[in-house]
Amino acid sequence: MLISAEGVTKIFNGKTAVDNATFAVDRPMMIGVIGRSGAGKSTLLRMMNRMTDATSGRMLFEGRDILALNGADKRAWQSQCAMIFQQFNLVPRLDVVSNVLHGLLNRRSTLATMFNIWSADDIGRAIAILERLGIAEQAMKRAEALSGGQQQRVAIARALMQDPKVILADEPIASLDPMNAQVVMDSLRRIHEDDGRTVVANLHTLDTARRYCDRVIGMRAGRIVFDGTPDLLTTAAAREIYGADASFSEAATSTSIEPADQEYAKTLLHT
Repeated sequence: MLISAEGVTKIFNGKTAVDNATFAVDRPMMIGVIGRSGAGKSTLLRMMNRMTDATSGRMLFEGRDILALNGADKRAWQSQCAMIFQQFNLVPRLDVVSNVLHGLLNRRSTLATMFNIWSADDIGRAIAILERLGIAEQAMKRAEALSGGQQQRVAIARALMQDPKVILADEPIASLDPMNAQVVMDSLRRIHEDDGRTVVANLHTLDTARRYCDRVIGMRAGRIVFDGTPDLLTTAAAREIYGADASFSEAATSTSIEPADQEYAKTLLHT
C-alpha cells in the first residue's frame, strides 16, 4: 500500500478538526479533497506533510508511519512530500530561479544557504523545470513581478526541485483567475501523469475535481463522508459533503473559484 491513513485525528483546543480520517491509496494518483471551509481539508494535508502533529492515529507511507517521525527523519520525509500553498510563499524580491532553488534548502549546509551558493547542475535543473512549466523566460525576474498564475507555477517548480514522491497542494488555484487556474491544474495533472507522482489537492469546486482527479475525498466537519471516483459525485453526494443548505447553480463552471475563507453554502457548484 502506498498511503494508508488509520484513524487520523487532530484536536485543536478541544475542537476536532479532523475526526478519525481513514483511507488507503494503493498507487500513485491525483486526489482531490473537497468540502466546506473549515471541513478539515488543510489540516489533513498539513498532518501528511508534518507541518502539524496529529492527536492520534497513523499515516503510513510505503509501510512507515510518517506521523511518528522526528528530527532528521521528519525533515527527510518533508523533502519527499512537497507542499504548495494558496499564497505561493515565494520570496518576492528574489529572482525566480533562486526561489526554485530554495526547494533544495533542506539538503544544503547552513553556510551554502547563507551565501546563496548553488552548483551549475542545480541551476541547470531549476531552469529545466521552469522550461517544463512554460516560464523559463521569467527565470531572472523578481518573483513579485510575475502574475499570480506564474508565481504559482514557480511554487510548483520549487516543489519539483525537491524531487518529491508526493505533492500536496493546499487550495492551489483559490487566488487565481479562471485561465490561470486551468494552467496550474493542467500542470499538476501532467506532473502526475508524466512523473508518476501522487498529487493531493484541496479544491473549491466539484467541476475541478471531476475534470482533473482520479479520486475524490469529501470532508464535512472533519470527517470523510465521500471517497470515490469523480463519476460518483452526484447531487446527493455533493449534498452529503456540503450540506443540504449548499447553493447550487447550473451556471457554475470548472473554473469558478470562490475565496478560500467563504462558506461553501455560497459556493457555486455545477451538478
